[in-house]
Amino acid sequence: MDESNSSKIPHKCLLNIKSVYDIVQSAEKKAVDFILSNPGEIANSTIVDIASKAKCSEATIVRLAKRLGYEGFPELKGDFANITKEHYFEYEEINEMDDVITVVKKVFDSSIAAINDTFDIMNRKEFEKALDAILSANKIMFCGVGDAALVAKEAYQKFTRIGQNCYNSIDCDIQLILSSQLNKNDVLIAISYSGRSQSVIKTVKIAKKSGAKIIAITNFPISPLTKKSDIILQTAVFSKYATGEVISKRVVELCIIESLFINYLLKKGQPIMDTLRKSNEVININKL
Repeated sequence: MDESNSSKIPHKCLLNIKSVYDIVQSAEKKAVDFILSNPGEIANSTIVDIASKAKCSEATIVRLAKRLGYEGFPELKGDFANITKEHYFEYEEINEMDDVITVVKKVFDSSIAAINDTFDIMNRKEFEKALDAILSANKIMFCGVGDAALVAKEAYQKFTRIGQNCYNSIDCDIQLILSSQLNKNDVLIAISYSGRSQSVIKTVKIAKKSGAKIIAITNFPISPLTKKSDIILQTAVFSKYATGEVISKRVVELCIIESLFINYLLKKGQPIMDTLRKSNEVININKL
């Protein structure tokens, strides 16, 4: 799913597209792909035009419009016609005329919107499958590069404090080595906003070959990473530039990690709570 045109697609529409993309039928997927690739044409095209260009039927367009939360095609078309920058909480909205607190609010709004959108599209079954996988895992490896490496490091530190056998490294070669040492009883959690980070994908391939279960935390349900993953935890962060490192991308990943961690504590019960308490007491030595 190409993100380069996301600023030209109504926010709610894009959110719904992301949530249904991997389950729509082939005909509807053709229509979705046309919308994603040609958002500028929707407002000025007839349903006949779009059906022809997308190589699907007019009924398919109507059905897709309803799946995306509209009463029909006219409402979908109207949403595209009315799109303005104000529909988005994008950092590029910030300009030199904004006062200090306005800038603060726009940054906060971006992360708040991302958290709420991610929760709204969360696949409960996938989350529960991820939780079950880490609950039964002998070893857990956390993998990410760039800013995602910070999320992986935070996850590693959290689970280390409760005594879980886990691994993490920012070195891509070490990541490959560690992944090769996993087996069918282990889990690799790969974090990549785009799902296209080459070093992460290479690490996943090795882990998959070793028999480990792969959990992906990513913003795109259709990507090289998700194709190689067993469980997908999808985020919903929209940014005009795929390479832009806005903090909202990482905030939602951290929220997913935190949610897994807290559920892990609750499921494991008092023994793990005792281990966490001991860890907290030990690290207090460095705070005296």
